[in-house]
Amino acid sequence: MATLLLFIVSPFVASGSLGHSALQGMLPFTGILAIAAIGQTLVIQQGGLDLSVPGIFSMGAVLVVTIPGGSEGSLIPALIVVAAVGLAGGLINGIAVTRFGITPLVATLGSNAIFIGVVIQATGGSIAFKATKNWQEFTADKVFGIPILAVIALIATILVALFISRTIWGRRFVLVGSSPLAARAAGLSVERYQVGAYAGAGLAYALAGALLSGYLQSPPLLPGNEYLLPTIAAVVLGGTALGGGRGSVIATTVGVLFLSQLEQVVSALGAKTSVQYLIQGAIIALGMGIRNVPWDRIRHGRFGADDAAPTGPATAATPDTTSHDTASGASRIASQ
Repeated sequence: MATLLLFIVSPFVASGSLGHSALQGMLPFTGILAIAAIGQTLVIQQGGLDLSVPGIFSMGAVLVVTIPGGSEGSLIPALIVVAAVGLAGGLINGIAVTRFGITPLVATLGSNAIFIGVVIQATGGSIAFKATKNWQEFTADKVFGIPILAVIALIATILVALFISRTIWGRRFVLVGSSPLAARAAGLSVERYQVGAYAGAGLAYALAGALLSGYLQSPPLLPGNEYLLPTIAAVVLGGTALGGGRGSVIATTVGVLFLSQLEQVVSALGAKTSVQYLIQGAIIALGMGIRNVPWDRIRHGRFGADDAAPTGPATAATPDTTSHDTASGASRIASQ
């Protein structure tokens, strides 16, 4: 609803922010951000937070340019390497979090520094090549007048959403993110799903970086630096709690669309880039704050600690069915 309202109001607030040329210029970058945000959604659904977006994204952007060295025939091998590096980077994060028990913030922040160091060391601080001509043409192409990067993002969003909602693995993935204890009680390998989330996220970041390189033709050294906050903000806008649980990649993509149009409006009004960062930071802070609001108490008018739970003999006599119900539901999902 907020996204629809923003698009309705945009022409009145900033004329030209919703014109054909403005949308054609916005949609490719919206598609790239949406692909990266899908990866962040998977990680946050599992109760993590991935700060390695800049490093893996930048590796994908650099590799797709430097490996071919301008040779169009080397593009496919380069894309395979990009995908492999993205998966490997995500696996490193996932293993560090699950096997070694490192906090996601620390693990992904540390790996991000390593990935960025690798990019700088491998390139010597500058990129000598441009994207191959066939990669440039592909990323600049359109399908029925819509930039292909936006179409790819839409297809990716639909496929991931269907996988999560319509497959056994997807439903188990949601269960693990919502309640790891219940998932373990149902016999699911929580660590396997969490590592898979980080691996999928790394793949998404690397491919998004490769697509950006093709579209820009000559990418900057560290283009991923611009994509960390927006991916988190888009997930928050999509309604996924930063502490993990149910989420929707479709809602995240809508959040990306909101952020992109908001950036158009802010830029059209002549605001500085710093204002955009302030808006993104405020969205993240607001999302974290809303998560801690006791909505159940407010809904039922209970604000005092005395109303939180009954006390006395009645409590002891009342059977606790919550854990039983959760475990039973988890067992049904695991057995499907």
